[in-house]
Amino acid sequence: MFNYLIKIEYNGLGFVGWQSQKNGKSIQDVIERVLKKILKSKIRITGAGRTDKGVHALGQYANFKTTKKIDNKKKFLESINFFLKKNLISVIKIQSKKINFHARYNAKKRIYEYLIINRQSPLTIDKNKAWHIKKKIDLNLLKKGIKIFKGTHDFSTFRAASCGANSPIKKMETIIVKKINSRIYIKFVSKSFLQNQVRSMVGCLKYLSTNKWTLIDFKKAFKSKNRLKCAPPAPAEGLYLMDVKY
Repeated sequence: MFNYLIKIEYNGLGFVGWQSQKNGKSIQDVIERVLKKILKSKIRITGAGRTDKGVHALGQYANFKTTKKIDNKKKFLESINFFLKKNLISVIKIQSKKINFHARYNAKKRIYEYLIINRQSPLTIDKNKAWHIKKKIDLNLLKKGIKIFKGTHDFSTFRAASCGANSPIKKMETIIVKKINSRIYIKFVSKSFLQNQVRSMVGCLKYLSTNKWTLIDFKKAFKSKNRLKCAPPAPAEGLYLMDVKY
């Protein structure tokens, strides 16, 4: 038996998310069908993170086990990408791993980035790839909110009702905001995240930075540990799984 790790890039638009579901097309399903075609056997892949409907990835990882050794990795990448390209999914690289390696459980850090475009004019090139916010964002207020999120906290306020995590306590190792012209990038680094956590945090940051909430309101919502106190989550199309560190 052989174990392989693949790095995947995808446009999440049109998918129900990463994970296989009965209610529509998932990224996992599409990749597994192509692997079955190439390797001539049923393959099950395990993703490092279960991205939601509409979320994109530049650095998703998944591992799969097969009885067939892949000797020519370049040829394998050409074959798999030939069948995947119409779905806007691309496998960037493949590497051999030890048989007990697990893409999800062996991950040490996950890096997500949220993209906001703060301008009056509608989006064209970045349509469905960023959150378009017309109201002026106060970057200083945004940074104050981010500072509150850093460290180890109970993030229950930002947890989806369907979240399967054992604990709402997570450590936000790094949160960095960068503004380039009208584009605002917010990078989140943690070992793991709750379902909907990043989008919910960004939704609250938007309320704060557009003066819909005061800093006191923002802190109250965070400390309430009550999902009902959370601002509406940021849309999925602005969120990217950038990388996973092992």
